[in-house]
Amino acid sequence: MAEKGREQVIEDAEARFLTGENFYSQHLLGAHYIKDRYVFRVWAPNAQQVWLVGDFNGWDDSLPMERRETSGIWEIETTIPQEGQLYKFKVRQANGREIFKIDPFAIRYEKRPGDAAVLYTISEKKWKDGLWQGRKKRSSTFKRPLNIYEVHASSWKHHDDGTPYTFKELKEELVPYVKEMGYTHVEFMPLMEHPLGTSWGYQLIGYFALSSYYGTPEEFQDFVEECHKNNIGVFVDWVPGHFCINDDTLPYYDGTPTFEYEDPDRANNIRWGSINFDLGKPQVQSFLISSALFWIEMYHIDGIRVDAVSNMIYRDYDEGPWTPNSEGGNRNFEGYYFLQKLNAVIKLAHPAVIMMAEESSSETKITGMIETGALGFDYKWNMGWMNDVLRFYEMDPLFRKNHFNLMTFSFMYMRNENYILPLSHDEVVHGKKSLMHKMWGDRYKQFAHLRNLYTFMMTHPGKKLLFMGSEWGQFLEWKYDHGLEWIDLEDEMNAKMLHFTQVVNALYKEEKALWELEDTEQTIEIIDADNTTDSVLSFIRKGKTKKDFLVVVLNLTPVERHDFVVGVPYKGTYREILNTEMAEYGGTWTKPNELCETEEIEFKQFPYQIKTILPALGALILRPETINVRGKRSKKINE
Repeated sequence: MAEKGREQVIEDAEARFLTGENFYSQHLLGAHYIKDRYVFRVWAPNAQQVWLVGDFNGWDDSLPMERRETSGIWEIETTIPQEGQLYKFKVRQANGREIFKIDPFAIRYEKRPGDAAVLYTISEKKWKDGLWQGRKKRSSTFKRPLNIYEVHASSWKHHDDGTPYTFKELKEELVPYVKEMGYTHVEFMPLMEHPLGTSWGYQLIGYFALSSYYGTPEEFQDFVEECHKNNIGVFVDWVPGHFCINDDTLPYYDGTPTFEYEDPDRANNIRWGSINFDLGKPQVQSFLISSALFWIEMYHIDGIRVDAVSNMIYRDYDEGPWTPNSEGGNRNFEGYYFLQKLNAVIKLAHPAVIMMAEESSSETKITGMIETGALGFDYKWNMGWMNDVLRFYEMDPLFRKNHFNLMTFSFMYMRNENYILPLSHDEVVHGKKSLMHKMWGDRYKQFAHLRNLYTFMMTHPGKKLLFMGSEWGQFLEWKYDHGLEWIDLEDEMNAKMLHFTQVVNALYKEEKALWELEDTEQTIEIIDADNTTDSVLSFIRKGKTKKDFLVVVLNLTPVERHDFVVGVPYKGTYREILNTEMAEYGGTWTKPNELCETEEIEFKQFPYQIKTILPALGALILRPETINVRGKRSKKINE
């Protein structure tokens, strides 16, 4: 009876896998130790024969697998293999070709350049992050600060011999650093197994395996736990749109389109030299959603950033020929509905997990409720803001007055989606220069620009993301196979830049006006976005109470401006709480501006104004100190 019961469980799991509803398909497929033996299963529906091969049998044909009748799954039970040994599946494909293939459901692989799976059991962990999990469930991310430090795990820091830190070592150094710098979350570029470091993890083979390059699964679990104990969340990048093209991995697994689309034009990803998943195939949906849930539940991940969403939802996103859909358009219905399903499943199981999309178009609603036609993500990377502002800050200030809309256009669409403002790894590679090197001017002006840019990012509506090394203005481009240039911090200007980033991060967390109403139109009021002649931008960020607001003024030219007029809503005094040109940050100012008294003179929609000195290329943030909120008030915006 027990055997019959077990077989029924397997049949039920098979049926759900085949219909795209098995979200724990790693329990069915892959390698599993049961009592005194291992059970191996692999999905290869059109294979003529499959063998289990490995260290334990000399990689020969002595362990043929049997095909289950209806599912296309092959299986074998054997007592021969032992924990720690390597294995693959030898597949006689539909055309008779024989090839060694990886186990797509393996939880560990050998170190690259090899890609055999390792028989490995992840130790059961007694987690000690209950306080973090409780807080996460009780608070909405939309009402809290979210400031992300983006990290490539193997190049954050290297040993003297050039080897990267493992997660055991990152636990000891990265966690305290992120906490000290004041970031709320750390986000890792893909940690799943990948065979080539130059892909940065975006060409995956192992969707359930932490790359052995980074240490053991238990070490990563301990790292996440340590982050949570220090009130730091952990996000990971994940790539469900396309996969590594290596012949011995996922592509054309049984000799026919298995994980990929049947149409070669849809299967081949020319731009990235990879293969696109057939996101409409039920078995692929089971595979991918199982992978996402595995990372959330096995490692207590707080959020997933889905990479390359545009490639998943538009048929014409890639280079080369494409075929319109059944309605004659470019919508990839399979990708569109898969992403809705993915977000629905994850949100049902884990409502507090944050789902983020790296997506560059404006044709599809990415964030918001699925019932409204959106994809169901919590946040979308604001690529438009990133491209516009970097182009602006690279520009000679002489020409900025003619391109001021690059700084202000994002205010027109800032509530169209829930945005993250990313200054990410993509902007500091491939000859694009580091953020520091992009900035216009000599070295002093470059640092001034960088402080100005970070202030704009922190005060602009939207959550924040900054790539590692940018916090101190590393001049060299990021190199995936080298550690960051920590030696830079021996330079006074870099050290002061690091201090400034720490200060502005703390200010962002402390000032409710920068995030408390961020999901509403009331979060911001523009003071002046039309001063193109001086190239000065000013606006107010608001909290829930009338007295809780900040005045932000950005001087985007290397000209110091005296008696500069700024409109304010209430009579009283305003104190400068941040001046990016203070000497402690690398500027030349030794003391801040004096307390500002209002004058009862209208400025646009505001009944009062203050005057202050704007430092060249500087940014100011002022907070009301003593104000009368019962007197005259601002007129409605655009009145």
